[in-house]
Amino acid sequence: MNRFFKAVLLTGLFVGTTDLLYAFTSQWINSGKFADKMFKGIASVAVGRDNAFPGNEWIAALGLFFHYFIAFSFTLFFFWVFPRVRLLRFNKYLIGILYGIFVNVVFEQVILPLFIPRWPFSLPKAYINWICFGILFGIPIAWNAYRYYKVPKYEM
Repeated sequence: MNRFFKAVLLTGLFVGTTDLLYAFTSQWINSGKFADKMFKGIASVAVGRDNAFPGNEWIAALGLFFHYFIAFSFTLFFFWVFPRVRLLRFNKYLIGILYGIFVNVVFEQVILPLFIPRWPFSLPKAYINWICFGILFGIPIAWNAYRYYKVPKYEM
C-alpha cells in the first residue's frame, strides 16, 4: 500500500474511533442514555428519517461508513494541504487544536445544518467540543502529518 494512503487510512481510523468514543461518552453524560440510534441518525441523511429508524442493522452500518468517510475526508484534506501551507509547520499541538476547532465548526455550522434542523448555539458547549475535537481529532492528525512529512522539531 502506498505510504501516503496508509498514513491517512490509519490516522483517519484512529480519529474516527476517538470521535465515536467522544460522541458516545458525551451523549451518555448529557442524557444518561446510550446513543444506540446514532448511526441510524447519520444514515438518515442518505436514506431519510422515515426509512432509517425502523431500518435494520444495515442502516446502522451505512451510518458507521459515513462517519468514517467524514473522518477520512478531513484527515486526507489536512495531509493534502499540509505541504502546501508553510504556516501549518508552526507547532503541531497548536495547529492540531486549531484544526480540530476548524473541523468542529465546519461540521456543526455547515454540514449538519444541510441535513438536520439547527439547534441553538451554546458557547459553553462549543468550548468543550472545541477542546475535545482539538485533542482527540486535530492533534493526532497534525502529529501524524508531521511524522509523515518528517518535519524537523524546530522548523518554521
